[in-house]
Amino acid sequence: MKIDNARKNKQDKKKKRLVFRSLVLAVLVAAVVFALVTNLTQDKELYKVGDQAPDFQLTQINDSNELETIRLSDLEGKGVMLNFWATYCKPCEAEMPYMESLYPEYHDDIEIVAVSLDANELVIQKFINKYDLTFPIVHDTTSEVMDLYSIGPIPSTLFIGPDGQIVDKVAGALTLESLEGHFQEIQP
Repeated sequence: MKIDNARKNKQDKKKKRLVFRSLVLAVLVAAVVFALVTNLTQDKELYKVGDQAPDFQLTQINDSNELETIRLSDLEGKGVMLNFWATYCKPCEAEMPYMESLYPEYHDDIEIVAVSLDANELVIQKFINKYDLTFPIVHDTTSEVMDLYSIGPIPSTLFIGPDGQIVDKVAGALTLESLEGHFQEIQP
């Protein structure tokens, strides 16, 4: 009889342990699901359309401009096209000639600032020479500005009005027509 009671007690303990472990596992699964859903639906943009664009300063790479560094706040009063790109990005490469073709026409009112996310300045310089780019190209060596603006896919472009407010944000390549339309929006 004692052996039967001992077996029954042992089975009861196993059942209680199984129920407890199942409850703990269910709570952990629920917490993971909640975290994933919250993370996926959470808006990751720090700065949105209508917000004041945060200031930054980066060193310019191309020699065709007299400015050694570009500080966003120094461009106040002009519209700014802030383009994040890399030489290995084919859509980035496709939109560069459009930017270059519009730059001389809009240069007095709009400044194009192309922020390269490449690791190597030599690669960027070769790219600049290949396309004879004359607008300011800066190098974000530490990804600080990319992180500041929460840039995901490249190319990504922010259009900033003369007052420093973000007018639009575009993820993906721009066509000549869409680029010119955005320039009209930010022109002073």
